[in-house]
Formats: sequence, structure tokens, C-alpha cells
Amino acid sequence: MSVGAVFLESLNSGVITTAEVDWLTKHQKHFNRAEVATALRLGRLMDEGRVNLGCRLSG
Repeated sequence: MSVGAVFLESLNSGVITTAEVDWLTKHQKHFNRAEVATALRLGRLMDEGRVNLGCRLSG
């Protein structure tokens, strides 16, 4: 898993899973500057309601 992959999947689907949020919080101390900026952008999208916490349905 990578910050970029989580960001793009969340942006595409409008959903971020609890597992992805957990992964982001557990690995944030290892992020480089660009990854930190991406994670912050994802947080802002969640605050705005453009990305929601939930699950993705396959199909």
C-alpha cells in the first residue's frame, strides 16, 4: 500500500476504508514531504465530505 494509491482510490471511489485510515496513521512517521502533503489533502477532502469513511462494494 502507498499514500498515492490510497489517495487515488479514495478520490476515484469517494470512499476511504478504516483499514486505509489505520495504515495511513501507522505509517505517517515514515512519509516523505510529498506523501505528507497528499495525506493532508486527503484529510481535507474528508473534512469537505468529498471522501467518506466506509467500505467499497466490489462488483
